[in-house]
Amino acid sequence: QKEDAMQDDPTPRELIAAAADFLRNDIMPQLSGHSAFKLRVTINALDLVARQLALEPASDAAEAARLKDLLGADAPLPELNRELAARIARGEATLDTPGIAAHLWQTTLDKLAIDQPNYGSYRRELEGG
Repeated sequence: QKEDAMQDDPTPRELIAAAADFLRNDIMPQLSGHSAFKLRVTINALDLVARQLALEPASDAAEAARLKDLLGADAPLPELNRELAARIARGEATLDTPGIAAHLWQTTLDKLAIDQPNYGSYRRELEGG
């Protein structure tokens, strides 16, 4: 019987966070100029992957559920998004269609939480403004 090769701890998210923290705290202070810039880009990429691992499954599931309700269809998320885009292109769905604007806004917020959580307009929206 083959044993599962995956370990319980640390999780991929924890490993990525540890690598990013090491680079940020131990290596970054030693660098300057273009090397420091490239390291900041690398750290940002690691942070992005960590947020994707943490947030994307739930946000994708919520997006798919909203689309299934809006479209009255059950399909994988990419197909649901293609169908929504096709309906919008044909004029069958607009911002006035019940639920569309709210879905698009929530999808945008969920994607910003992963891609740009420090974006000023996103932060203000979260704070109620």
